Amino acid sequence: MTIQMATNRTFTMIKPEAVENGNIGAILERINAAGFRIVAMKKTQLSADSAGTFYEVHKERPFYGELVSYMSSGPIVAAILEKDNAVADFRALIGATDPTEAADGTIRKEFAESKAKNAVHGSDSDENAAIEGDFFFTEEERS
Repeated sequence: MTIQMATNRTFTMIKPEAVENGNIGAILERINAAGFRIVAMKKTQLSADSAGTFYEVHKERPFYGELVSYMSSGPIVAAILEKDNAVADFRALIGATDPTEAADGTIRKEFAESKAKNAVHGSDSDENAAIEGDFFFTEEERS
């Protein structure tokens, strides 16, 4: 039996408007400069069904339909990132959900258009990082 060592991983998505605006490279540069290692990455497009499944935790919230529509409106870049204290450090790097409240130097302050179109997703816990990474990547796609 092989025992896997715990790793410090988080999950991110570069959202449709950031992809459409040509910000993939600049956002990835910021991620790399902050010391994250990209474990797995792919550009893909969510169907409405898969976006609905991914965001099912928000199903009862008033913004759910708009969120599903938005997240399936164009390509996204999904990635699993690795670094010590990955979840907390990545949340600090991306900044507040509302870019008007995000600290200077954060990804959302620089690239987000609005609270709804906030450029990137970042997992909010180790547990959700694992669930979200598993949603997009097979074991074989992780290195």
